[in-house]
Amino acid sequence: MRSLSLIAATTMREAARRKLVALAAAVGGAFLLLYGLAWDLAMRSPHNIVHAPNRAFERQGEGLFVLMGLYAANLLVATVAILAASDTLSGEIANGAMQTIVSKPVPRRVVILGKWLGFVALLTAFQGAILGGVMGIAYGFTGYAPPHIAAGCGLMWMEMTLLLTVTLLWGTRLPTLANGVLSLGLFGMAFLGGWIEQIGALTHHPKAVNVGIVASLIMPSEALWRRAAFEMQSPLMTALNLGPFVSASVPSGAMIAYAGLYTAAALGLAVFAFSRRDL
Repeated sequence: MRSLSLIAATTMREAARRKLVALAAAVGGAFLLLYGLAWDLAMRSPHNIVHAPNRAFERQGEGLFVLMGLYAANLLVATVAILAASDTLSGEIANGAMQTIVSKPVPRRVVILGKWLGFVALLTAFQGAILGGVMGIAYGFTGYAPPHIAAGCGLMWMEMTLLLTVTLLWGTRLPTLANGVLSLGLFGMAFLGGWIEQIGALTHHPKAVNVGIVASLIMPSEALWRRAAFEMQSPLMTALNLGPFVSASVPSGAMIAYAGLYTAAALGLAVFAFSRRDL
């Protein structure tokens, strides 16, 4: 346990030394500043989605504006998770740093689990700050808070952890560039598949729905976001089928469980592959 915490702490210090923490903080701060400016402009103008003829519809506009911010924040966190993890194994193997680490009396499984824990801790803090900032800004302007915040944020945390873990898995075998391209490619495929499934459900096209389901089985990241959006959407907006985040095909509990098992399997495979790799 001591070795595990030491590797995790070293991973976080290394991320700070390489300015990953500072850059993430700067990007996150710029994002929240822009989002706050958008809210300020929206509140000043009487002709937009946060101003409606009655309070009920005004609340739906505020909810949609919050989901738009959470959607963008989720994409930002997912991208940072992939880019941050894409070099942590393959880069250290390429420059010889990993050979120094594994020469110590520390099992390889502890090395990769410690790195995973270190990145999970950093990305959890980053995600918490971004999501909390989005909802805090919205609440400060309007007093609106989305429903089921814990469930929605938990699902987005699962997505971040999934993408981090899969990227670490590819890093046990692939060089940095190939790792990043593959991870981003799978994330993009899942993103596109999710929208195809939504369109298929709205147009009653079962083949399109099946395409989305297959994409989610290959990479369930988008399914986690769609379930999070469903949880945090207002019941009225869901009932009226309003907005781009209304899910016509809601990922089931079985899909969420599958995503959790997928993440655990990816972590186990990463430990196995790294333990067997010839350095």
